[in-house]
Amino acid sequence: MKKLVLATLGLSVLSTPALAQNANRDNEPLAILEREKKQQAEQLDQQYSRQVERSRKEGNTAAARTDPWANMRAPNDGKR
Repeated sequence: MKKLVLATLGLSVLSTPALAQNANRDNEPLAILEREKKQQAEQLDQQYSRQVERSRKEGNTAAARTDPWANMRAPNDGKR
């Protein structure tokens, strides 16, 4: 039992510096870049969602009224 306690204590003492190195990770340049990329991705997702929602509301009625190829088709004589 004494060996187990000493081994656990020794491992905890040895792992303390490793934990201390990760404590101040928020100020690293890579962490800041990751945070900024995540924020930009969230903003893009929000813009995309708003645009999709807007196109759903407006797009269905506008597409039915407008025919961009109306000038390019030959008149329909009824011949097929």
